[in-house]
Amino acid sequence: MDFTPLNPDYARRVRDSFARQAAMRLIGAVIIEVEPGHVTIELPVRDDLTQQHKFVHGGIVGMIADSAGGYAAFTLMPADASVLTVEYKINMLAPATGKRLVARGSVLKPGRTLSVVRADVYGLGGAQDKLVATMQQTLMVMHGMSDERVG
Repeated sequence: MDFTPLNPDYARRVRDSFARQAAMRLIGAVIIEVEPGHVTIELPVRDDLTQQHKFVHGGIVGMIADSAGGYAAFTLMPADASVLTVEYKINMLAPATGKRLVARGSVLKPGRTLSVVRADVYGLGGAQDKLVATMQQTLMVMHGMSDERVG
């Protein structure tokens, strides 16, 4: 779907917000694409992100899906608003393996108060590229709240 952002400076705003996320720095995730209604995040796979079977831990998969979806919605929000996840449902479809994981968030329906987003996570660079998880997410538009709010 094609969407028109309410803030023409959406891409810089998304990248600046993402740079403030200590959790994304901790796991080594980076934004590789920002378009109206769409954000892609990449995560190099490392041993310290895996569980006992050497698959990337489901919590890590959820983290990048949540951020990709949240920032996809954020691209369409007004300049005086911030974003907050209200809920999500994730299905793990295959073990998260490969050289990197890529989470692609796409807005299904933007709203003045709530937005609905889908995020798919792919394992790439292994024996076979594959869809490892899919998420549906609801996000709240926090009007009048700076994304830089502290405390």
